Amino acid sequence: MRFEYYHAGLEETPKLSIDGVVPHAVHFSHWQGNETPAELKADTSTEIALNLVASPRREELTRGIDLVTNNHFDTDGVLSVWTILTGDRALDLRAELIPAAESGDFSAYTNEQAIRASIVIQGSDAAIPDAGVISPLARMLAGDMDVDEARAYELILPKVESVLRQTNDYESLWRDEWMKIERALESFARGASRVEEDETAKLSLITLAPDLYGASGFKPTRHAAPYTAISRHARGELYLIAIPIGGGYGYRVDYPYYSWAETVVRPPVRRRDLTAAVARLNELENDAN
Repeated sequence: MRFEYYHAGLEETPKLSIDGVVPHAVHFSHWQGNETPAELKADTSTEIALNLVASPRREELTRGIDLVTNNHFDTDGVLSVWTILTGDRALDLRAELIPAAESGDFSAYTNEQAIRASIVIQGSDAAIPDAGVISPLARMLAGDMDVDEARAYELILPKVESVLRQTNDYESLWRDEWMKIERALESFARGASRVEEDETAKLSLITLAPDLYGASGFKPTRHAAPYTAISRHARGELYLIAIPIGGGYGYRVDYPYYSWAETVVRPPVRRRDLTAAVARLNELENDAN
């Protein structure tokens, strides 16, 4: 097996599409619209890849194709590609691979080592579309230079096993982001941040602690929602997150952070029509002005 980051020149070439979904390919992906064989489906592409590697029908399912590709960079993408390239030996790390992939793609609170390993690879506790490569490991290996997604794969794939087995050796790369997650988790533990569940509406109202973002408060250009802490505590199908801003609150609406993917164990979440709610909020804002 060999890996090549997806580009237009591969469109007509037979290939295995791992994690992302690209045209004219055999899919092993949890992205919506995938054509992954039903017997392999799982919540993350990494687990799908592990199922493929363990399958007695592996050769049949891959149709003799040895080109592996993906069209984006994140933890689940890296780990699923690495699993396919590594083959049987990857099965020994199943217990490390799946939680790290879930932490990266779904902001799931799995275990500390898995979350930290994912941070080393993708740079935050959420896969952020169109953010470019913010991987601290890729940047370190590139001599503190910016890299594109294709180069990030080249740099990180040889290091995956080390990151999973010796995560503490990479503390300088995960420490700062982990401390943010830990601070958010602690704010929920002491009740400063809280979740109220509306079981009828399947709505989680999440109020974040005023001191969560320090004395200067929340700044949209600097801060993200504490995805891992929220996903650990919220149980609804829709999250209304109240963020303290300038003596008041700003609000954002999220769905559970896994719900963009096609999942098997985690239940699907129906998208809601929020048109009327948005119109009403705009009315209230105009009235206040």
